[in-house]
This record gives sequence, C-alpha cells and structure tokens, in this order.
Amino acid sequence: MAYFICKMKRIDFENGTVTGNILAATLPMLVAQILNLLYNIVDRIYIARIPEVGTAALGAVGLCFPLIVIITAFANLFGSGGAPLFSIYRGKKQENTAVQIMDTSFSMLCTCGVFLMLIGFLFARPILTVFGASQNALTYAYSYMMIYLIGTLPSMISIGMNPFINAQGYSTIGMLSVAIGAVANLLLDPLFIFVLGFGVQGAAIATILSQSLSAAFVLFFLTKKAELRVRFLRKNEFSACTGHARDIVSLGSAGFIMQLTNSLVTICCNNVLSVTGGDIYISVMTIVSSVRQLIETPLHAMNEGASPILSYNYGACRPKHVRKAGVILSVMVLIYTAFTWSMIILIPEVLIRIFSSDKVLLKDAVIALKQYFAAFIFMDLQYIGQTVFKSLNKKKFAIFFSLLRKVFIVVPLTYLMPYALHMGTKGVFLAEPVSNVIGGSICFVTMLCTVLPELKKMEK
Repeated sequence: MAYFICKMKRIDFENGTVTGNILAATLPMLVAQILNLLYNIVDRIYIARIPEVGTAALGAVGLCFPLIVIITAFANLFGSGGAPLFSIYRGKKQENTAVQIMDTSFSMLCTCGVFLMLIGFLFARPILTVFGASQNALTYAYSYMMIYLIGTLPSMISIGMNPFINAQGYSTIGMLSVAIGAVANLLLDPLFIFVLGFGVQGAAIATILSQSLSAAFVLFFLTKKAELRVRFLRKNEFSACTGHARDIVSLGSAGFIMQLTNSLVTICCNNVLSVTGGDIYISVMTIVSSVRQLIETPLHAMNEGASPILSYNYGACRPKHVRKAGVILSVMVLIYTAFTWSMIILIPEVLIRIFSSDKVLLKDAVIALKQYFAAFIFMDLQYIGQTVFKSLNKKKFAIFFSLLRKVFIVVPLTYLMPYALHMGTKGVFLAEPVSNVIGGSICFVTMLCTVLPELKKMEK
C-alpha cells in the first residue's frame, strides 16, 4: 500500500497547463465527492426502507442534518480556510510558512472537534426540539445523533485535512481517502441496519466506523508520505502561529458561514413546514435536501478542484493563469448545471425514488422539488464568485456574499412567503429560487468588477 501511494501521480502546479491541472484535480475530486455523498445519502436510502417506520424515521434523521452540517462547517472552517493560504505560500516558495499554516489548521480542528462532541452530548435533545422535532420524531433523531457524535473528531479530520492533500497535488490520494470511508459505509449500513437489526442506530454506527477509517488514512498520508507533513503544534509554537490562526479563521469564515446559514435555513424551513404541512412535509424537505446534495456534489468538486490552481497562480503572480482558470471553472459549472437542471424538470420522480418509494410522499415531493430548483442555474453564479473570492484571499467579499443570500434573503422569505403572502408550504420551497436569482447575480457581478481590474494591474 505504501509503495502504491508513493507512486501515485502528482499534479504539477508550477509547470502544468491550467486546463490540465484543473481537470487532474477536479476528476478525482468529483469521484471523491460522489463517494463522500454516500456517507449520509446511503443512510437515508436504507433508513427510508426500514419496514413500517421508514418514512417517519427518514424525516426524523433529516432533523439531524443541521447538526451534521454544523460539524462539517467547522471542519471546513479550518480546512478550506487553511488550504488556500497553504497553496498561496507554496506558490511563493515559502514552504516553512505553508507547513505552519497546515499544522495550525490541524491543531485548531482537533481541539474544536472534541469541544463540539461534548456540547452535542450535553444539549442534543433540546437542540433537536428547537429544530422542529416532534415527540415521535425525537425518538429516532436523538438515538441517531448520540451515536453519530462519537465520530465527530474522525469526521472533522477526514473532511478538514483532505484539502491539504489536494493542495499538494495528490488529488488521487484525496479521492482514495474518501473512497475508503464511503465503500465501508456502503457495506456496513445494511449489515447494522437490517442484518443485526439495529435500525436507525445501525446507520449511525456504520457511519462513524467508516469515518474513522477515512480519518486514519488521511492522517497516515499527511504524517508519513506527503511532501509537506502535518503535526500537532507544540506549546511553544502557539504564540508564533496566532497570526496564521486568525488568517485561517478569517478566510474560512466565508465557507463556514455559508454552511452555517444552510443549516439555519434548514431549521427555519423545518419549523415553518411543521406548522404549515406537518411531519410529512419535513420528510419532503429531507428528500429535497437529499436531491440537492446529490446535484451539488459535482459542483463542489469542480469548485474545490479549481481552488488550489487559482490560489497557487495568484500567489505566483500569474494573472493570465488565474483568469483562464476562472473561465474554465465557469464553463464546466454552467454546462453541468444545465444538464442536471433539465433532469429535475423532466424526470423528478426518478430522483425522488432513490430516497423513498412512498406514493403519498412522492406526489408532494415532485411539486416541491420543481419549486425549489426553479432557478437553480443562478446558484452557479454564487458558487463561481465565492470560489474566486475564497481562492484569492478576498475575505470580506466571501463572507458578505455568504451572509447575503441565506441570512438576508432566504430566511426572511421563508417566513414572509408562507405567512404574510399566504403561500403555505409552497412559499417555503420558492424562497430558494428567489434568493438564487438575487444573491447569485450580485455575487458574480461584484466578482467581475473587482477581480478582473486587479488581474489587469498585475499584468503591468
């Protein structure tokens, strides 16, 4: 295994072509993201098919998503915050600084992981109740969440440190680390849920075991095999790395806020839906969110694959390469979205049946899905703008646009449209496309108006 890892091809950021580097980074990233999707998606697929309680259990586990997203958000705060800085300093040939940034990210990530796990154990029940869990739903949601929390630290290590593998050009290794966990989850889920009869709890057990395997592989590679290796900061290094910690958190805040606000929106949606539609509509939202996750996964891969190329070339003062990378990213994202969006409009039933075969649920979910994704192509503009801002260390822009679309547009509309405009459940699902059009357009135009002039100045 060690020999195989060492022989894997590495992306040459310095001499490779922009198009070749993006494709070389994106394709393994795409496979990795699709496999990563299996962690939670497979859980939902199997849970929905538990005899007699499947639909109720699916909705209940859907109530856990905001908590899981919060954990993931903290992992990305340090991973996605540190990796672009790591790449920028590698581009500047300052590898000692790059290593310090990686070590700082790792140390903060581990400390935060332990803290989040303890908070979750103490307050899981009241948090789930606030999220909209009925007494019946709480039975399944609480038992799932308490087991899932055990794997908080491995989950965060797997998610948060993988960007540093990709940032060193080892995109295939990054893919492999995810594949190990995803395949394990795929095999362990039916074993624990059905064969051993653990039900919802079995899904959580399978997930934490899989995440632990993935985290172990990530740590093995970054401590033993990578060119630039990670370790926990020593006590005497804390003060020297304080500045790096601030920069990591500052840059990572954009993605962190974006994920945190996604969680906030889910909470708001579930609260409104529990009033306007009941538990059945929480299950509908779980399916809609699952389809969104399925559709968004390749988009994440494209953006994360392009990010280190953008960062490295920006650090190396190659404005033409930065601009070319941005164009390639935009074309890839728009082509993919046009294809998937047409699938949502033409064959929504196929996508929904992946998660549930309940006929009552199917009828409501088809309508909700079409409403929710009505203007999804405008979301591309948000993705592209956010990726460019994050990759080029434009912290303020990245944070502002994360807040704009979700906090200042979606959340108010989630309450305004169902209640003030008397649109009921329809209003909840239509809040998303309205925000995509407004927020996505403003983000993209701002990116063009600020980044392009800067790149032109760099050429002179």
